[in-house]
Amino acid sequence: MLTKKIQTALNDQINHELASAYLYLSMAAYLEAAKLRGFAAWMRRQAREESGHAMKIFDYVNDRDARVTLHAIEQPPTAFKSALDVFERTLEHERKISGLINRLCDLAAKENDQA
Repeated sequence: MLTKKIQTALNDQINHELASAYLYLSMAAYLEAAKLRGFAAWMRRQAREESGHAMKIFDYVNDRDARVTLHAIEQPPTAFKSALDVFERTLEHERKISGLINRLCDLAAKENDQA
């Protein structure tokens, strides 16, 4: 069984991963409209990857007999300055999400949850 802190943090991470997928789909839509189909396809792949991360955490929470609670996802930006802007924002976002994963690891260690 997960501690309440771990369960809350994992549910928050599910939300972050799904929001990332939503952001990357928005970026793909922008790139598609700009006729940058290769870039758009790459962003779609990133969206699928983020959805996959969310589902792995979703399944993990359920496997540990805890409760998944989904939260609202904010609308992502839809306008970007350029393809470069999209990829700079992607890098910034990936750094943010990696930091959140690192905090999850720190919390797990603090809560003595090796799983």
